Amino acid sequence: MRHTLRIAALLVLAALAGGAYWYFVKQGGTVAGLTAMVSGALPGAASGNAPVPGGASAGAKPPGGAPPMPVEAAQVRVGVVERTVTAVGSLLSNESVVIRPEIAGRISEIAFKEGQRVTRGSVLVRLDDAIARATLAQAQASIAFSRAELSRADQLVRQNTGPLRNREQASAKLLADEAAVQLAKAQLEKQVITAPFDGVLGLRKVSLGDFVQAGKDIVNLEDIDTLKLDFRVPEMFLPAVKVGQTVKVAVDAFGGRSFDGTVYAIDPLVDVNGRALAIRARVPNPDGSLRPGLFARVSLTLTTVPDAVLIPEQAIVAFGKDQFVFKVVDGKVAQTRVMLGERRNAEVEISKGLAPGDMVVTAGQLKIRDGVPVTVVTSKPAGS
Repeated sequence: MRHTLRIAALLVLAALAGGAYWYFVKQGGTVAGLTAMVSGALPGAASGNAPVPGGASAGAKPPGGAPPMPVEAAQVRVGVVERTVTAVGSLLSNESVVIRPEIAGRISEIAFKEGQRVTRGSVLVRLDDAIARATLAQAQASIAFSRAELSRADQLVRQNTGPLRNREQASAKLLADEAAVQLAKAQLEKQVITAPFDGVLGLRKVSLGDFVQAGKDIVNLEDIDTLKLDFRVPEMFLPAVKVGQTVKVAVDAFGGRSFDGTVYAIDPLVDVNGRALAIRARVPNPDGSLRPGLFARVSLTLTTVPDAVLIPEQAIVAFGKDQFVFKVVDGKVAQTRVMLGERRNAEVEISKGLAPGDMVVTAGQLKIRDGVPVTVVTSKPAGS
């Protein structure tokens, strides 16, 4: 007996499940409509004018004569869509050098102020050049004597009264003295340290009268009129990254402000540790606001679509793995499959399925299905 009751219960449950599948899935019915049918609350329920599956309003007629369903809709918008990738990086000086002397000496003059902007060739530091000047004077005196000796030996050779060896020795001595003069001049020039390029000086690390060895740090010089930006992106973006692409840079020091730059170099070697691609861009800095060493948030523009089709995100309806929209055509909706692109600012790019001028339903999709007549009660522009 108990076994028979179980079988009967299973049959009843199967019948209920089949009826629910037919009502909700095949006919598009709603819970409210089912409740009204069961309770008999809708006008005309007793006379057989029951609600049409699909959620039609009270007293609705069969689909052929159903009144239009009110929905909200928006017209397709055409705009510019940029495919971007974000990263973090660091700002570097366009040119950076630490000024150091090539020879040892005592500082006799400091011709700059810390933080001063200088031009190429400006004198920064002078070393005591007394010894270098004396060495140059000695070499110049020796060269004058060597010239006289060479002239005398040459005259004796022409008169056949002197050996050729003496003239050759005098000629070699003159060449050696000329080299000594050039060396003395070079050493004298090393006593004056100049700026190798235009830039801004940092903080000096020496004082007047210091004796500095060759290679000692004196001051750093930075070219910050244009800054370099180093950042990395995952290797998957390698085919899309090109020289000449634009970047937008944001730094914490200037919240809300964006700086533009351009990619000018891509490292041919992919980092094997992080599997990342190193990229370098130039960021103009005419007012000197940015400084080397700042942490930067980077947005790299990979591609730009100038005439992309855009619709509000709420117009998209997912069925399984496919994406659809309800397009309003001649007072009825047409369920249209679409392919999505980039998303931004509550909008989504439609790469296939819609054209400029189309109108899509943005609210009320649960009450409609393909081919149902609708009336647009609110029409908003895409992106509003």
